Amino acid sequence: MNLGLIYYTIILKILDFRLILREIMNNLLQGLNIYLIGMMGSGKSTIGHLLAKELDYRFFDTDLVIERVAQTTINDIFAKEGEAYFRTLETEVLEQISAYTRSVIATGGGIVIKPKNWSYLYYGLTIFLDVDVDILGERLAIDDTRPLLKERDLKSKLSFLLAERISLYQQADLRIKIESNQTPEEITANILQRIPSVLKPKIMPEYN
Repeated sequence: MNLGLIYYTIILKILDFRLILREIMNNLLQGLNIYLIGMMGSGKSTIGHLLAKELDYRFFDTDLVIERVAQTTINDIFAKEGEAYFRTLETEVLEQISAYTRSVIATGGGIVIKPKNWSYLYYGLTIFLDVDVDILGERLAIDDTRPLLKERDLKSKLSFLLAERISLYQQADLRIKIESNQTPEEITANILQRIPSVLKPKIMPEYN
């Protein structure tokens, strides 16, 4: 058997293994949506794309959908209409996206603040991408597309926002601690490995 054929056989086996894993995971998820939550700069969009590809799910980024709906940038929405208007749009977009199944959804960093949003997040699998402020600061140092990060002291602002939201992020079904030396592929593999540990029936609260 020549070397080329050996490599081809190995690749086929790897592909078969990935297809088997995808089938197993999809049987567990049963079409359940996956919502990625966490601070801006935590990698939700990048990880979301990879996760969707591995699961053969569709991918949504709520910030990008908001910009398409509003036909302008999030910076402009904040500048002209204010944060309250943006949060209303965010909830409307989340409501529409949540009607789909088999989706990985990267959410905005502040989506957890509004209680109504949890009525949609709860019906999916929420994953908190937990990244230290120092790492976030490095990633966002030259990013001018974040309207809440216009202050000069970036680290202090990030620390303030994280302190404000951490108790909400911690309500996620799964918390993934991300280190600076991890690649997006490694993080995605870690998520896939840990998803089965939290897939269990959720008991809905009773309302009289």
